[in-house]
Amino acid sequence: MSVHTLPTSAATDPIWQAKVHLAAALRLAVLDGLEEGIDNHFTMVVPGRTDQYLLLPYGLHWSEARASDMVVFNDAGETLEGHGVVELSAQCIHAPLHRITGAKVVLHTHQPWATALNMLQHNRLLAASQTAAFFHGRIAYDDHYQGLAKTMAEGERLAAMLGDKHAMFLKNHGVITVGQTVAQAYRRLYKLEKACQTQVLAMGTGEPLEVMSDEVIAEVLQRSPNDRHPIAERERLYFEAMMRVLDRVNPGYAD
Repeated sequence: MSVHTLPTSAATDPIWQAKVHLAAALRLAVLDGLEEGIDNHFTMVVPGRTDQYLLLPYGLHWSEARASDMVVFNDAGETLEGHGVVELSAQCIHAPLHRITGAKVVLHTHQPWATALNMLQHNRLLAASQTAAFFHGRIAYDDHYQGLAKTMAEGERLAAMLGDKHAMFLKNHGVITVGQTVAQAYRRLYKLEKACQTQVLAMGTGEPLEVMSDEVIAEVLQRSPNDRHPIAERERLYFEAMMRVLDRVNPGYAD
């Protein structure tokens, strides 16, 4: 099996590697149907720093994201490195989420199936599939849409609600996933969309959903001591595989 690898010089530079992974995630979001062109945002804390963040500048389509395009910005929304202006909602949502929750990566989209579920009065993701069960107890719900994010106070409100959860449902809006690596956060985003898709499709039949019992959910969440692939390795292998797909269908993200 071939392995996606960075050039030696880039592989030893954690900041460049972070930019490459962020660019890859943005292009993957297009491939997976999770994006809205130039809108929404993926951000990552700059490795080795605590109050500076990587971002694709507003105006570039996610399908053309490159590592060299990434800008560095701060809590004040100032561009410290690179070329481009930081969009206001990226500053107001992402900077507080990083600062308050400690998440290294924050991904926010209006992806269709998750957003469709969040348009419903009863928008809870139910443990009616194995994929959904992995999110049980790990999603925060913001049930009170308050309009466009225009102030840091809005991001601070969301951060307080998110706490230590893996994801957040934003009623009438979209979703957020977080993680300590791009691979972890993106895999959560992708899996979340699949879980929402299958639930909405099942709901469309009009038949009642078969929700798992707490005992079965606990069994799903319990890792086997014989598992040959710990979760961190699964995340890494998944993201490396998807970068190899990009190498074939949309190369250039590592430029």
